[in-house]
Amino acid sequence: MAIEVRIPTILRNLTGGAKSVEGKGGTLDELFTDLDSRHDGLRGRLVDDKGLRKFVNVYLNDEDVRFLGGLDTEVSDGDSVTILPAVAGG
Repeated sequence: MAIEVRIPTILRNLTGGAKSVEGKGGTLDELFTDLDSRHDGLRGRLVDDKGLRKFVNVYLNDEDVRFLGGLDTEVSDGDSVTILPAVAGG
């Protein structure tokens, strides 16, 4: 098994249009690095030098990773990661 990562529409140009991709790693950071090896530029759109970008929300099995450990959050086979752009407005 692998880790399923759901990709928002705005980032699908980096995944060849795929709505979801599979990756591997022991932490979220390792997962994003693995994905970037096949989908160049994806990690850079999610992470900056301070960690997860402010306007990107990432959920591990429906839990916000900002409350689980950020990039150090442990992931394992069978997990589901959802990437959502933050929405703001009035």
